Amino acid sequence: MTDQPRQLSLNAFLHDTGHHEASWRHPESSVERAHDIDFYVELAQRAEAAKLDGVFFADIPGVWAATPYRPTAHLEPITRLAAIAARTERIGLIATASTTFYEPYNLARLFSSLDILSGGRAGWNIVTTQSDVAARNFSLTEIPSPEERYVRAQEFVDVVTKLWDSWEDDAILADRESGVYFDPAKVHPIEHVGRHFQVEGALAAPRSPQGRPVYVQAGSSNDGRAFAARNAEAIFTAHQTIEDAQAFYVDIKSRTAKLGRNPDHVKVLPGISPFLGATEAEAKELQHYVNSLTVPAYGLAQLEGLVGVSLAELELDEPVPAELFAGSGDVLDNNRSRLQVVANIVERDRPTLRQLLHRLAGARGHNVVAGTPLQVADLITEWFENGAADGFNVMPPLYPQLLDAFTAQVVPILQDRGIFRTEYTGSTLREHFGLPRPESLYSGGARPETGIDLAGAARA
Repeated sequence: MTDQPRQLSLNAFLHDTGHHEASWRHPESSVERAHDIDFYVELAQRAEAAKLDGVFFADIPGVWAATPYRPTAHLEPITRLAAIAARTERIGLIATASTTFYEPYNLARLFSSLDILSGGRAGWNIVTTQSDVAARNFSLTEIPSPEERYVRAQEFVDVVTKLWDSWEDDAILADRESGVYFDPAKVHPIEHVGRHFQVEGALAAPRSPQGRPVYVQAGSSNDGRAFAARNAEAIFTAHQTIEDAQAFYVDIKSRTAKLGRNPDHVKVLPGISPFLGATEAEAKELQHYVNSLTVPAYGLAQLEGLVGVSLAELELDEPVPAELFAGSGDVLDNNRSRLQVVANIVERDRPTLRQLLHRLAGARGHNVVAGTPLQVADLITEWFENGAADGFNVMPPLYPQLLDAFTAQVVPILQDRGIFRTEYTGSTLREHFGLPRPESLYSGGARPETGIDLAGAARA
């Protein structure tokens, strides 16, 4: 039997008019369709036609009102994906939902329903959320500390996992003759009592086609890495250089193996935001034009929030002082992962404030590249074949134009190289990612433990 070659994973990260903060100002943007569900369905259909693994929506449940310079008030992501599920057949459907603001039972039911109605295509991007703006919408005066959020998140995932497994795969009998619909011995109250949650269960939904939706995680801090190694099946991350990506990749795979998990079942997917042109000069010209549409006040407010100090006295064409980020560049020791990315840019490239704002405008610290389809395909291949990535979260700066350019011009090169599929071979997101369907915690009469050391689990 011949081993199948390792395959690249590619997701389309859908973000209204594009991932560049000024994309909506482009004369050909689709800003008028920012709340039109048909627009997002069409984007997902384009991604599916290119055989991408999935589409992904981020989410922050709040309106950042500091600057009015970018579209906001996005539609809720699980609802959007339910609409997309009805008009697609194979593409995976990944949504962000916060363990800080949801209750486990509600979230488990929502994602289970999405997995069932889509035939097994759901993924949950697990975040703890850092936003005080969001916190104040959920009866909190401020966001809890990172440590506390991750302790809650681990208990949250434990509860959701038990709920998704609370119906065994063969629990439903639907026996008309006997009048018995389900076998009560195979439907399990989870009886969870913990620090943050008390949940009796079982879930008001049978076990879904994938067993459980795919667990995705987006965080590269110390706590985020520990959490990902314990729980994640795919990780969205941000790196500017292949060296940083390789260091993260090795660390995550090592942590995963030490916990007894198969590292091949944890997909590391950095973000890439490609400006594409027939020539490199054409791509860079497009990037320069979109950068020229930025409003500095918007980027400055974001950067000040990240750094935690005012930059009002710094001129736009003045170099950013490296001392603002003192101690923030160590990719393993700092707890604010996106701050690490920005700190590394400042330390390595010594940009002016304007240059830094343009770097971050493209994709908020993810890798923005400008080049020909061949150059972008070469970068993807290099990272994939040299221990830096299992695939990529593709973040086009301008929708739909640069998604179309990527699927029509970059994907065929990757297919010709034999590292990306030409046809779907499965129907579920787990199958696209090459992940096994998990066995139920309750299989064979097993019963998961309750009252575990949650703080210790979060530190593992």
